[in-house]
Amino acid sequence: MSAFAQRPRQLALALDHAESYAREDFLSGPCNEKALALVDCWPDWPANAVALVGPEGSGKTHLAMMWASAAGARVTTARALTEADVPSALATGALVVEDAATNTDDRALFHLINLAREEGVFLLFTARILPAGWPTGLADLASRLRALPVASLQAPDDAILRAVLVKLAGDRQLALDEGVVRYLSTHIERSFAAARAAVAALDNEALRQRRPVTRALAAEMFRG
Repeated sequence: MSAFAQRPRQLALALDHAESYAREDFLSGPCNEKALALVDCWPDWPANAVALVGPEGSGKTHLAMMWASAAGARVTTARALTEADVPSALATGALVVEDAATNTDDRALFHLINLAREEGVFLLFTARILPAGWPTGLADLASRLRALPVASLQAPDDAILRAVLVKLAGDRQLALDEGVVRYLSTHIERSFAAARAAVAALDNEALRQRRPVTRALAAEMFRG
C-alpha cells in the first residue's frame, strides 16, 4: 500500500459500524469450509471442547458468534477469565473463549476445561495459533490443549476476498462497484484483516474528502 500524499488532512468523524454475525452473512469457501462444518454439526462434535484457529480477521469471531447464538453460549476472552469465574461462565452449558492463546491464568483455563468435561458443557475456543502452541507452564494443561480438536481457517481465495470486501462495505452502508472491488482484490494483501483495513480506510478517506468511493480513489490509496 502506498503512503498517502503529504497534505493537510481534515479529520473524518469516527463512527461505530456494526458488523453482522448472522449465519446468512457468513461467506463460505474452501478457506473456511472445515470450520463452518464444525460449527454447523454441533452438538455432534468430536469432543465437548474444540478450537477454531486462523489469522486475524479470518472469520473466527463470526463463526463463534453464530455458534453462541445457536447454543445459547456465553462469550468471554481468555484474558478476562479467572478461576473464580469458571463456574458462572459455564452456567448456560456452552461458552465461547476468544483469543485463547492470550490466556494469562493457566489455572483458570485448566479448571475451565476440566469442569466443562465433568459437567458436559460445550467450549469453543478461538485463537490465531494451534492449541499446542498456547503458552502455559502447566504440563497437564498443555496435554489437554494438544488433545483439542481443531478446525483451521485459511487465507481467502480471490472469490471470497472479493465477496468479503463487498460484505464489509455493506456493513458500513458503503456501495463498492465491481471496478473498486476488482482493483482492491489485486492491490491488497490476501487476508481478511487487509480487506477490513482497506474498506475502513476507503470509507474514512471518502468522508474526509467528501467524495464517492471510486476506483480512482482506491488507486490513489493502494498503488503499491
